[in-house]
Amino acid sequence: MNATAVACLFAAFLLGGIPFSHLIARRRGVDLRSVGSGNIGATNLARALGYGAGALGLLLDAAKGAAAVLIPGAVLGGQATPTLRALAGGLAILGHSFSPFLGFRGGKGVATGAGVFAVLAPRATLVALGVFAMVVAITRVVGLASVLAALTLPVAAHLLGAGRPVTVTAGVVAILVVARHRANLARLLRGTEHRLGAGGRT
Repeated sequence: MNATAVACLFAAFLLGGIPFSHLIARRRGVDLRSVGSGNIGATNLARALGYGAGALGLLLDAAKGAAAVLIPGAVLGGQATPTLRALAGGLAILGHSFSPFLGFRGGKGVATGAGVFAVLAPRATLVALGVFAMVVAITRVVGLASVLAALTLPVAAHLLGAGRPVTVTAGVVAILVVARHRANLARLLRGTEHRLGAGGRT
């Protein structure tokens, strides 16, 4: 891997690390790290400042994920391999989850992951989004929907013919998403997990 490719990966990590939801909240005088779940993702932003702000944070997080995947192609053209693009996407998600701008704290990677895989594996992403929407509609539990959608993604990617780099990256991201939702899953088992439209943590 040459220096330009490494620079693309580093740029993808830094782009993923931009904490858009945190920045939106700070402009409104709110520190997401001290409200709700303390998470700096779009779900906690929606809980703190309303669904409009949450939707903006989600869209920006998804956009940075998509942009990170496009960086290698923009810089290297035809030399940007599927593996390099998948690595860039994975590093953007890692940057979001462990933001270098927030002392390596961050969100759970779901929205950024949606943007990444919308570019890398659009059909599999639609399947995962369908699972997310269905679980939210039935349970109103965003954390459970996020975990099940993340677990669906690598399976759908494989079945729908995505390349090995994309499928492997989706599998690694699924493990990361599940790990980042450990507290949510524990609360779900205790029956105390937040549901949309109800009070509680996110």
